[in-house]
Amino acid sequence: MVAIKSHEAERFLKSPSREISAVLTYGTDAGLVSERARAAAKAWAGLEDPPSEITRLDDADLESEPDRLSIELMTVPMFGGRKVILAGAGRRINAPLLKELVEPGPLPGVLIVEAGNLKPTDKIRSLFEKAKHAAAIACFPDEGRDLATLIDDEIKAAKMTIAPEARGLLLAQLGADRALSRGEIAKLALYCSGRKRIELTDVEAIVSDASELGVDRIVNAAAGGEPGVAVKELSRALNSGESAQLVIISLQRHFMRLHRIQADVANGRSITDAMKSLRPPLHFKQKDAVTAQVRKWPLSHLNRALEEIAKAARNSRQTGSREDLITESLLLGLAQLARLSR
Repeated sequence: MVAIKSHEAERFLKSPSREISAVLTYGTDAGLVSERARAAAKAWAGLEDPPSEITRLDDADLESEPDRLSIELMTVPMFGGRKVILAGAGRRINAPLLKELVEPGPLPGVLIVEAGNLKPTDKIRSLFEKAKHAAAIACFPDEGRDLATLIDDEIKAAKMTIAPEARGLLLAQLGADRALSRGEIAKLALYCSGRKRIELTDVEAIVSDASELGVDRIVNAAAGGEPGVAVKELSRALNSGESAQLVIISLQRHFMRLHRIQADVANGRSITDAMKSLRPPLHFKQKDAVTAQVRKWPLSHLNRALEEIAKAARNSRQTGSREDLITESLLLGLAQLARLSR
């Protein structure tokens, strides 16, 4: 019975326990959910000698073989050790199936499940939090010390240093999604390849590039209830080489900010004060649009939007060839929800 908070996850994953045979990663940060699921699979595989192979299974793998997940977990390898199965929660890998596997007791193999944002009452989350041989790891956006550690670790891995003012700006620009943050740092390091030190001008040139403006137009159109504009801007961004995954991640970051502001407003703060407390800070060009969106979106609709975004993020990772269609459908759904929020 282990419920791991987001800031406790790194320490937990560094000391995997043989007593645990089922691990769930969930949360609003899709990139971090995937990263920690992979880290958990690698950690438990490393308990075996030699390390276990990691098998990835998703809904598509169960279409023709509905029992494959249970068969894989219950089969003991010929040469000993435990199988490690990394699975994505979905239509087939759902609460009833996972309950059959996890609830009876410790598994012969190790099951790592990657899911979206789950409420405390969600059956999958409750299952992993209550079972003695299971653990549920929360994955929420990096802030403060966690994000600073990520920056320092990535810059060190690139065998570089970073000027204090450059680090400060980078810290302000990142934080909504672990995968996006790591990608931005990697892009920065590549830009500075051949040099020992990253300067402020490098961060200004790379991390805050012009492509963000196009993505902002997509996000604001969806949040503002303009489906036609959102789809048009998506098409333009994709044709210029932008990825659908980045659009989904940007939507997630934006709606999480709206949710945070709206929650503060519900607790008595003004919209202006709530926006000032955001970290990283809101760009001044976004303030008017965000103010209007906060007034439009109630918390109940923002919760629903975040659930749909998390679902789209998961589906796009599982079916990469359809990510453009998944993103377009998500934009239309969010725009429609925005209109209902008026």
